[in-house]
Amino acid sequence: MRRSTSVPLVGRQDQVATFRRALERAADGRPGVLLVGGDAGVGKTRLVTDLARTAEAAGARVVVAHCVDLGEVGIPYLPFAEALSLLRAPGGAVDAAVRERPALARLLDPASAPAPAGGSSADQAERLQLFDGIACCLAAAGAPGAPLVLVLEDLHWAEPSTRDVLRFLVARLRGEHLLVVGTYRSDDLDRRHPLRPLLAELHRMSAVEHVELAPFTADELRAFTTALAEAPLPDDEFDQVLRRSEGNAFFAEELVSAGVPSAGLPWSLTDVLHARLQRLDPAVQEVARVASVAGRQVREDALRAAAARTRALADPAVLDAALREAVARQVLVVEGENLAFRHALLAEALYLDLLPGEQAALHRAYLAALDEAPGLGSPAQRAHHALRGHDLPAALAASYEAATRAARLLAPDEQMRHLEQVLDLWDSVPDAAARVGTDRVAVTLAASDAASRAGHRTRAEQLARLAVGALEDDPARQATARNVLARCLLDLDITVAAHEQATLAVEQLDGDGPSPALAHALSLLARTLLELDEDDRARAVAARAVATGRAADAPEAEADALTTLAVLEVDDHAAAADVLRQAARRAADAGDLLTELRSAFNLMTTYYYAGDLPTAERLLHEALDRARATGLAWSPYGVSLHQLAEIVRFVRGDLAVRPAPDDVPAPALPAVLAAGMYAAVARGDDDVVQRAEALRAHWETDGSLALYAGGTHVDALTWAGRYGDAVAAAVELTDHLGRVWWEFFLGRIWICALAIAALAEAAEAVGADEAARPALLAQGDELLRLAHTTAERGRPRGGRMGPEGRAWLLRAEAEHSRLRAAVGEAAPDPAIWEATLREFDFGYRYEVARTRFRWAQALHASGDAGAAEVEAAEALTEADAMGAAPLAAAVRAWARRARMPLPGVRREGPSPLTDREEEVLELVAQGLSNRQIGERLYISTKTVSVHVSNLLAKLGVSGRAEAVAVAHRRGLLRA
Repeated sequence: MRRSTSVPLVGRQDQVATFRRALERAADGRPGVLLVGGDAGVGKTRLVTDLARTAEAAGARVVVAHCVDLGEVGIPYLPFAEALSLLRAPGGAVDAAVRERPALARLLDPASAPAPAGGSSADQAERLQLFDGIACCLAAAGAPGAPLVLVLEDLHWAEPSTRDVLRFLVARLRGEHLLVVGTYRSDDLDRRHPLRPLLAELHRMSAVEHVELAPFTADELRAFTTALAEAPLPDDEFDQVLRRSEGNAFFAEELVSAGVPSAGLPWSLTDVLHARLQRLDPAVQEVARVASVAGRQVREDALRAAAARTRALADPAVLDAALREAVARQVLVVEGENLAFRHALLAEALYLDLLPGEQAALHRAYLAALDEAPGLGSPAQRAHHALRGHDLPAALAASYEAATRAARLLAPDEQMRHLEQVLDLWDSVPDAAARVGTDRVAVTLAASDAASRAGHRTRAEQLARLAVGALEDDPARQATARNVLARCLLDLDITVAAHEQATLAVEQLDGDGPSPALAHALSLLARTLLELDEDDRARAVAARAVATGRAADAPEAEADALTTLAVLEVDDHAAAADVLRQAARRAADAGDLLTELRSAFNLMTTYYYAGDLPTAERLLHEALDRARATGLAWSPYGVSLHQLAEIVRFVRGDLAVRPAPDDVPAPALPAVLAAGMYAAVARGDDDVVQRAEALRAHWETDGSLALYAGGTHVDALTWAGRYGDAVAAAVELTDHLGRVWWEFFLGRIWICALAIAALAEAAEAVGADEAARPALLAQGDELLRLAHTTAERGRPRGGRMGPEGRAWLLRAEAEHSRLRAAVGEAAPDPAIWEATLREFDFGYRYEVARTRFRWAQALHASGDAGAAEVEAAEALTEADAMGAAPLAAAVRAWARRARMPLPGVRREGPSPLTDREEEVLELVAQGLSNRQIGERLYISTKTVSVHVSNLLAKLGVSGRAEAVAVAHRRGLLRA
């Protein structure tokens, strides 16, 4: 009889076709993920093995890595460590990645890697760097036409860190030549299985495809069993196989392999497996039982060491012969340096057939082997065998060692779980403190810190509170525990309770002189005071924290306190910048990359909001270079820096179309696209309104994204002539951000100014319609009031607004004056527009041009045609130079109506057409149909038809072509 691995793949044509398409895309630089689910034994491994051959035949590089089952806590990053070790070559891309991203050494060279820097932000920064390094190694392994196919087997056994890396990797797929294939058991995923949320998340991503393997149909099973037996089975025997296997490939193969008469075929898969094994030599059966205790896969030397401790296999010759026979009979197969069961179901069936005492004895055999030669396995494996072998002292010590190893590997979730295992065992081990070298409170605080870094904030707070309660007789240590608890409470936004804990910590430490604990307590107290708007006390406490941190050599606490001081120094941007530079230096000294990047971001924005664009732009690029060099380009502050890079380019008048960076991860893409909307609106992209509306779905996840996308949406709707929709969009946006941030967020001034501009445009459009004027003016009055209230109450902590904030407040007033003039309530006010322009002149090129155009209109309406012509010409020149098409078109259209001689504008007399009729005529001249004109102007086709009929009548012509010719002669169209 042949084995399934040697027969051609049966069925699965749809799955193979899906894989081939994904492989072709990966070869072209369009990476993807193929998730293969199915019941145990249905044929997932057989399928991916065939797919791997297909990929290699097509020129791809294939790497297969495995997850293993070690119970509650696994080995962090195991399949990715396995994959990178297979990809690693001296001086190759993996070694280069380790040099550029030192955190990667923790995974590949854990023995030589330094201990973690400590602290949540440092750990998070290094972890991001580690993830980025893994992604870069995988990306470098593929090439055009020769992608990397990474197969991750048995994801249902993946531990938290592996799931985190997979989530990160899939999210940042952009242009790599990479295809990830993952397999998992569908029947293992109950509703509480940790893989389920990840699968749900991945299924929503466009790069991810999912195939579910169904059992064989009767025809497929017939072909499969015929290939196995090398001849068709008798009908009655085939019917038995069909009925009992229900199309499960592995079960069917074992039934055929059992070779017993059909009437005697066993009913369960376990029975089938046992029937086959019982025909083997007893020593082979014993070695299979010993191997099953390690799981599906085991190192050969570890298996030999454990088996040698059993009575049946103590003789090396007997053991060696049994191993050879097990491989020859395909009970075990060779996988690199490991031996593995041909299918995990076989290992599971053998293990479950052992009596509890037999299981425990074999686990102790593995534990003894690992204790004698630690290199045979990891501390996590020792802890697993000790727990299953009921050796609680060894389990406690191994779990603590495994937690230390997880910390070095930047795997906080696994670290937390191992430490909680230590705490669970503590009362059962009388000399627990001696075995781990510390006391229970220290373990509890370490578990709290790991829980915080893993994102389990509530659990972190619970553990910290337990530690505080256990230290009533040790005030000094209790104060340190209070620091941990205060930080946990701040993470949960429980500010008042955090303030109470930080205050108690300071009181307990205050009489003992400067210390790192006191510096941290003071910095935490300053942060809570800042959150509670007690600015004077916050400033005093933060200053003391800085001094204490320097005296006690606690740079991380000092950097945190300096950042608080910088927030409080908004009235003097130079002073704030000096403080932030100090914070960045101290964060760098402490190895705290995230605080360093946060300080760099705040330093850049300090200069930006002060109106010093050249310095801000220089600092922006330095910060981005630092973020890229440390693998933090797409960390939260890295994303914010990319957004600001888009906005700064726009502010300086660079409206060029730029694609999103190739390496932007999918979750960060909406944020980058939102920042690019400023330039898109200014360019007049045809689909800009639709793009802004598509970003609405992401408002809930990112307030800054909502501000950028929502504000530009208001502007785009106004340019499109949808004035009512623009005002409604402004109201929706301010209501949303008022809930997410607070009512008087400073960006509200910008939104109010844009909304008032839409009202002014609407008022100018309705012209003599007096009935609409009061409502428009009332809305404008309310929006201006809100802008002023926001400027007063939302001003940064008593400081004054920078030039951009002042400019938009003046712009709101100027647009309101335009609105009042349009409804006949006041004369145009050129002075307010001139003042607005002066404020925007810190380098905001686009808004200077737009404001200059409105100033020209006000000058003209006030009777100063000469000055109006000068300003309008300058605005038009700038608009054309930037490529700001809507603004340039608006200036030209107004100049024609005003009979003002500007470049490209010709008019011999007053126009008989309305503004809207002129817009329609311009598009008619471009050859657009009524439907296309309606889509461009966001009006119905019927309305366009009415406008066309009216303009034909006014021009005294009978057709569209004649209308265009007459309009050109009369200067009604651009030359």
